[in-house]
Amino acid sequence: MSSLETAMALLMQTFDKYAASEGKKDTLTKAECKTLLEKEMPALLKAAKNPGEVDKLLNGLDFNGDSEVDFSEFVVMVAALTCACHDRCSKK
Repeated sequence: MSSLETAMALLMQTFDKYAASEGKKDTLTKAECKTLLEKEMPALLKAAKNPGEVDKLLNGLDFNGDSEVDFSEFVVMVAALTCACHDRCSKK
């Protein structure tokens, strides 16, 4: 498997691991999403200057307003965070 395919598989496995802990298996509750961020992105959370930013991020993930984060919404979050951490992304 290529590096990119491995990264994609890890995204799917990570989402499934946390989505399966409570409620529906194909979505993350706010609590599951927060746990995922705390366990899988601890350095990012520590770097946040304002703890309210995390709640703002979690609320912003729910694009369709169903109070859950589905896999598509999760992937958008990971892509946005990747861009935020990478200096090659254009600033608009």
